[in-house]
Amino acid sequence: MSFDLVLFGGTGDLTWRKLMPALFQAWRHGKLPSGGRILAVARDERSDADYRAYIREKFAGVDESKQPSDEEFARFAELLHYRRMDLAKPEHYAGLKQWLDERGADTVVLFLATSPHLFVPVCQQLGAAGINGANVRLVLEKPLGHDLASAQAINRAVRASFREEQALRIDHYLGKPAVQNLMALRFGNALFEPLWRRESIANIQITIAESIGVGTRGDFYNTTGALRDMVQNHALQLLTMIAMEPPSTSDADAIRDEKLKVLRSLKPFTPEAVARDVVRGQYRAGTVDGKAVPGYLDEQKVPPGSTCETFVALRTEVQNWRWAGVPFYLRTGKRLASRDAHIVVNFREVPHPIFPGTRQANKLVINLQPEDGLELHLLAAKGGGGNEVLAPVSLDLDFDKAFLSERVGGYERLLLDAIAGRLNLFVRSDEQEQAWRWVETIHNAWAADPTGPRAYAAGSWGPAAASALVARDGCAWAEEQ
Repeated sequence: MSFDLVLFGGTGDLTWRKLMPALFQAWRHGKLPSGGRILAVARDERSDADYRAYIREKFAGVDESKQPSDEEFARFAELLHYRRMDLAKPEHYAGLKQWLDERGADTVVLFLATSPHLFVPVCQQLGAAGINGANVRLVLEKPLGHDLASAQAINRAVRASFREEQALRIDHYLGKPAVQNLMALRFGNALFEPLWRRESIANIQITIAESIGVGTRGDFYNTTGALRDMVQNHALQLLTMIAMEPPSTSDADAIRDEKLKVLRSLKPFTPEAVARDVVRGQYRAGTVDGKAVPGYLDEQKVPPGSTCETFVALRTEVQNWRWAGVPFYLRTGKRLASRDAHIVVNFREVPHPIFPGTRQANKLVINLQPEDGLELHLLAAKGGGGNEVLAPVSLDLDFDKAFLSERVGGYERLLLDAIAGRLNLFVRSDEQEQAWRWVETIHNAWAADPTGPRAYAAGSWGPAAASALVARDGCAWAEEQ
């Protein structure tokens, strides 16, 4: 299958830091379809040779195991092309269409790796130029708007030129192997599904923690914050995959229909509920990995006195028969104690304990990063002599050890799916808008609340109020158990 992949924002950070390394790995693994071209477009004047040299230089910053040899890059670079485009000029889109039409590839993928404010005008220009035929797919990278209204404006612009099945909204978390395994874990095994309900599960925790700060992106982050940056997309997508009902088939829309039902079943927030069930924080100076780091207000490009949140913890419920009354705790933040993303499913204790000692309940830990795998925590008899005492033990599955072949990374998987037209791991517009609708009530409550975010020390696990949030239900975060 021949394909043309056009990267708008071809010299931008996302392209050289994520997309090009992922495309190279797909090529190295023999998974990139033959007969492909990769076209980068940007405002600079460059030749193909100049662009290839630029990307070769950028590969120096990639993990050593993923760096190409000179011979490998020379062969990969044959796929790379460059075209200067001013995205405001219709004649440049006409030139792009001519370049695409000259070969007539089976599939054309347009990846908007640009600032989100360009999504609307670029979609309008693509439609006007006729670069929206049945073989064209449009990939949009987050953030897709900053609130419900802006997200709806982007979706209207997309729908004016492209059909819904042509629009692929990326959430790169969905490309992670461990996230893909959530579906296999739940719907490919008979072990868990009978227990996957309120009668057996006490609570579910989703944590996406980063040890880094905002770095040089203070101006961007200050208009975004942790709620928009992580909760609205990554955390809620993980929640839908954990809580969804079994789809009737593995068809993309069957899966996305069930995810949408979860989003529509989330308990709505009132201002009183936000004050009670949502904790926002902002990091102060502290120590991470033994090094002193500045507070958020001292980071580059952060305005003085900013009330932007760098941490969010919240409690919610999915109001349906399967999950009624089960708390779902979501937590994300920057400058936390470690880089860690995991889902913890805490099961209820046995109804009548007959062994002395610990009453610790079972739990399933789904690790997403830095390594991905599964841990099943059980209780087993310790010692002997007639008085059996239970002690915790765990079954640990490391996916990298279990699957010895090279595993496909998140962006690599999503780019290959975009080329092949597999939609399962992309977000539909109604999912996206419903997530914004739910999150926006929190933002509205914060806008009317003068107290601002709670301070927490860099290198900690966030404000103490986050621990108090789960302690009200007699629970604790995973690192506190």
